[in-house]
Amino acid sequence: MMSPRRPSSRCLLLGFILLLVLLALSTSARATGVFKVRRKFVGRRPTVGDLRAHDSRRHSRILSAVDLPLGGLGLPTDTGLYFAEIGIGMPSKKYYVQVDTGSDILWVNCISCKRCPRKSDLGVELTLYDPKASGSGSLVSCQEKFCVSTYGDIPGCEASLPCQYSVIYGDGSSTSGYFVTDTIQYNQVSGNHQTKPVNASVTFGCGAQQSGDLGSSSEALDGILGFGQSNSSMISQLASSGKVSKIFAHCLDTINGGGIFTIGHVVQPKVKTTPLVPDQPHYNVNLKAIEVGGAFLQLPTDLFDTGDKKGTIIDSGTTLSYLPEVAYNALMNAVLSNRPDLNFFTNQDFRCFRYTGSVDDGFPEVVFHFENSLLLNVYPHDYLFQNGDNIYCVGWQNGGLQSKDGKDMFLLGDLVLSNKLVLYDLENQVIGWTEYNCSSSIKIRDDKSGAIYTVDAHNISSGRRLQLGRSILLLLPTLLCYFIC
Repeated sequence: MMSPRRPSSRCLLLGFILLLVLLALSTSARATGVFKVRRKFVGRRPTVGDLRAHDSRRHSRILSAVDLPLGGLGLPTDTGLYFAEIGIGMPSKKYYVQVDTGSDILWVNCISCKRCPRKSDLGVELTLYDPKASGSGSLVSCQEKFCVSTYGDIPGCEASLPCQYSVIYGDGSSTSGYFVTDTIQYNQVSGNHQTKPVNASVTFGCGAQQSGDLGSSSEALDGILGFGQSNSSMISQLASSGKVSKIFAHCLDTINGGGIFTIGHVVQPKVKTTPLVPDQPHYNVNLKAIEVGGAFLQLPTDLFDTGDKKGTIIDSGTTLSYLPEVAYNALMNAVLSNRPDLNFFTNQDFRCFRYTGSVDDGFPEVVFHFENSLLLNVYPHDYLFQNGDNIYCVGWQNGGLQSKDGKDMFLLGDLVLSNKLVLYDLENQVIGWTEYNCSSSIKIRDDKSGAIYTVDAHNISSGRRLQLGRSILLLLPTLLCYFIC
């Protein structure tokens, strides 16, 4: 089949994978939805090596001009990735998709797929999507508005030819296929803690061929649900159709497990914000300084500049946090300055040590200072994770050892974002956070009615449901990775 002409936009270079979501909402505009959510590493405990490998694969994709996938991971030694259960087609069948807040696609493996995994080591049953078996499925032609707006006029296009997509990542994995439109089933929130099943018409990718990690059964799922900030993402499509505000938030609970993921205006708690760096495909922010134990690190001022392969990215799809080598060395020296008694050993490339007592009493707090005086406080129990009885490993990573392309980047992942409510206000191009009990609840305002709803956290282990409120409130145990990782 013919490959579509490649657009010049940098964001489209990301993979030519675009998600056009047109939700068929009720006439009362009560657009709410619920998806079942489960933990990716079901029934097994991932090793620190699993999570390092996850980050390594992810970074090679990020640094290959692929939109930054945002997602959720909890403690490096305990929780792993999470995924949602959705229904597709008429009659509806179950599909397990990784929720990716940075990429711009919903795609699932199709019946005709080459090298698509047939089984998963995650304990879930995989399902190959068959558009012909669905009473509501239809192919998207290369002449349809969705395809033309994505790729422009395609030479040789005919009404009988499908709208294709293809993406190759920096680690060599790839996905390709064609777009279809079908019905997605979820539960609509009809009141406080009340839901009812509803259907929505969605245009998504039908994966015909996968390679690399995407074709592996070790962590296989049925597909990926993109949730990035570009115009082709789910939240952008919903916002452009007037269904939701282009605002979402997540709160990742590493203490009790679970958390919250919402779309809409957060009324409570109040969140202070910092500007997003304009014209960036990722969630870039302006980092100004780093403080350890009350003293500022003496670092080159240009280290914080945003540019080609430089800058600071907020990425909840990365497990740990990566700093340029000069910043990493200065931070580690300051953190360990009062602990000359520690004997370090290596555990799967992590720096680990034995320690009894409270790490919060024995190690300093780290504070990142951002534009608009926004602070990000990282406590010892955040950056030192337990990996056995009285054994702690350091979560800070030397970015200079990970990738030559990313050696000058600050990549702040779940290590620093967990147990905080993180708000992404794409309408005003700001991002912010506040320390919060992620096992509690938050309040969201419905822009259509002005009503305020209480959104409760879900326990990850319970496999409860992800909710979209009247302004499409998404409740997740934790935000999932960009993410295609």
